[in-house]
Amino acid sequence: MFVLDFEISMGSYKLQFVDSVTVRRSVENLADTAEIILPSSSNNRTLEIEDKISIGEWVVIRLGYKDEQNELPVEFRGYIQSITTDGGVIKIACEDELYNFRRELTNIVLEEVTLEQIVKQVAGEVSDFEVCCDYDFTYDRFTIYDMTGLDVLKKIQEESNANIYFRENTLHMHPHYAEQGQKVIYDFAVNIEKSELTYNENKQRNYLVIVEGTDTDGKVIRVQKGEEGGEKVTIRLEGVSDISSLETRAEEELNMQQNAAYEGSITGWLVPYVEPTWLAEIRDEEYPFRDGTYYVISVGTYFSSKGGVRKVTFGKKII
Repeated sequence: MFVLDFEISMGSYKLQFVDSVTVRRSVENLADTAEIILPSSSNNRTLEIEDKISIGEWVVIRLGYKDEQNELPVEFRGYIQSITTDGGVIKIACEDELYNFRRELTNIVLEEVTLEQIVKQVAGEVSDFEVCCDYDFTYDRFTIYDMTGLDVLKKIQEESNANIYFRENTLHMHPHYAEQGQKVIYDFAVNIEKSELTYNENKQRNYLVIVEGTDTDGKVIRVQKGEEGGEKVTIRLEGVSDISSLETRAEEELNMQQNAAYEGSITGWLVPYVEPTWLAEIRDEEYPFRDGTYYVISVGTYFSSKGGVRKVTFGKKII
């Protein structure tokens, strides 16, 4: 029998009661987030935690099932972003290391600069963050003016389409599907409680991606990837004239558009543990031709006294 268990620490304080915990993690969002809801009272005693926790406090959330042999897996690391009282409960909103990137940056103009150089500039100013970047993209000029670290990351993500996310003290920046973690198995007959998957039979849908960049003089440079006559997607980037960067951006968009087989999400339990970037093998005895291995782009974990579940959203079929 599986017995739910949790360990949540905020600084030196450890929670003894929770109503619910929600953790959202994704390679497509800049931040992983968590929401902890506490009852306003327990055993007819009012919970008084205002003097025990504060905004900016370090948070670690572990969720799972009691197992004397193994430690509960870490679902979230980050900081308390806000504490509110609403409808007789206490809500604690948390955010990962992006919390530290909300501070103002020094104004600067960077010439002929790569994404990795920009992010290292920002990460070094914010704090002592490591940067793991294998995304090849160059700006003719990148201006940081009245911007926070968050503003810079948003701009880069929108224009380059890179996956940007944190893992502990490391800021990651990768092409879609480039970084692949461990593998888990989901079987419709074993550990899938609910399916919101649709099977796309039209796997050969064609696209034509056009990316138009402009240099510092306003000259337009145009590249395209895909099939002539396919569904057209046009992207415009100011301040980017490097052909290699424009081609990389076009390939990224084409990679995102050309999805095949299953699309959507499934809901399972807290086991198996899974993270974004991991690979999920889907098995279906009724339709074995639909079996395949998919890239996990996001995981939503929901925990309460009623149970614990994960909603796992898939991206591209890898195998």
